[in-house]
Amino acid sequence: MATNKARRVTMSDVARHAGVSRTTVSFVLNERADAAIPEDTQARIRASIEELGYRPNAGARALAAKRSEWYGLITEIVTAPFAVDVIKGAQDRAWADGKFLLITAGDNDPAMEAAAFDKLLEQRAEGLLYATTWHRAVTLPPAAREVPVVLVNCFDADGALPSVVPDEVAGGYTATRRLIDAGHRRIGFINLDTGIPAAVGRLQGYEQAHREAGADIDDTFVVSGHATADGGYAAACELLDRADRGHRPTALFCGNDRTAMGAYDAIKERGLRIPDDIAVIGFDNQELIAAYLRPGLTTVALPFEAMGAKGVDMLGALTAGQPLTTIQVTVDCPLIERSSV
Repeated sequence: MATNKARRVTMSDVARHAGVSRTTVSFVLNERADAAIPEDTQARIRASIEELGYRPNAGARALAAKRSEWYGLITEIVTAPFAVDVIKGAQDRAWADGKFLLITAGDNDPAMEAAAFDKLLEQRAEGLLYATTWHRAVTLPPAAREVPVVLVNCFDADGALPSVVPDEVAGGYTATRRLIDAGHRRIGFINLDTGIPAAVGRLQGYEQAHREAGADIDDTFVVSGHATADGGYAAACELLDRADRGHRPTALFCGNDRTAMGAYDAIKERGLRIPDDIAVIGFDNQELIAAYLRPGLTTVALPFEAMGAKGVDMLGALTAGQPLTTIQVTVDCPLIERSSV
């Protein structure tokens, strides 16, 4: 049966078209300066490549050069709200370095992640990024030690792999300082689940801002919202329904934008106005929430795009054999002003 499938143009086809040997074509493709091929011959070969539409075999070139020009990205956040930011930051930076990005999902499944590492190594990726949806310690499969690896928004439990993470402490400080600068001293903090890096760091920043301003820290003003809208609603109710209304918070710093969304409902149910009666700041800058609450939510952004770019920077240094000055890099979390303070 006949087929319309076009035959792949080979290096031998290019050699015949240009009137040179296959070895000469190979030397030109691999930019072998030591081959001393005349400029006019090189120009003729490149013209033949263009005319015939020849595409080099990437696998063969990688084997010959021991470099593939590929980086791999393994992530559980392909479908998460922030995925596009990590991918954009990493991809833009890789492109600027003349590299390409292969992306595969890990889905926080050890078997899937091990297979993802194996497949990217089969493609001869020069280095790998591993990104998570929330800041935490991770354990990677043994294959992760075969090429340079940089962790994004996470760190390895052994502390052996380089990582880039958000500056949680500075982010918590920025949010609290914004409220203090607006005149608030009774600031409730609806934190995330106890013990995770984001909760620990943001609380530390909250306390640091209070101490710097000479303001008292009231431990009863710190409650957990469990990172959910329902948890934020319950925590805000607890803070706002104090028997002594003169001692309830005049501002709320919410550990993420979902808890802030729940806090909005609790505030409005009590007939209070944002920001006239109570100010609110979130964390994450999850735009599907923060930009569309009314009033718009002032929040601290998680720097996913910047972390993706920085991860590629670090990977580029490692694949070039350059030592890193620090095993973990922190990236600033900027304040995004809207209308809730």
